[in-house]
Amino acid sequence: MSDSIHPTAIHHLPAFVTAPGETDVLFNVVVIFMILAIFALGTFYLRLHSLPETMAHKSHKVQYELVAVLGLISLLTHNNIFWIAALILALIDLPDFSSPLAAIARSLERIAGKEDKPVAAEPPVAEPEPVASQPAASVHQAPVEGKV
Repeated sequence: MSDSIHPTAIHHLPAFVTAPGETDVLFNVVVIFMILAIFALGTFYLRLHSLPETMAHKSHKVQYELVAVLGLISLLTHNNIFWIAALILALIDLPDFSSPLAAIARSLERIAGKEDKPVAAEPPVAEPEPVASQPAASVHQAPVEGKV
């Protein structure tokens, strides 16, 4: 700072007050802090927003897709009810209705005599073993006398 202070200024200026023409260090620190805070809050928001989708990743495909769509709708519309619905749907394991219904349908077909015979699994065909490779000329040549 300059040695000459304006006569109406107080004698002990705070450390954040800079003299004209000097770099404002506090402003630069606050700008860097705000940029980092915005990135940190944005990352936290997006991680929190994708929480239901992460939880539903291990569930059935249909349930995962429903949770993903609800999460995307809530992100674009800013309606929290969609996010809450996605979270609840991700936490609940939906029962598997298709497997028992398919078993019932197969049993009814069997009882009615309209059973389709499943194709029996055929044993794998054994491939012929490869013959040791020999030069083509030696196969058709007559044995040479004196050599065993």
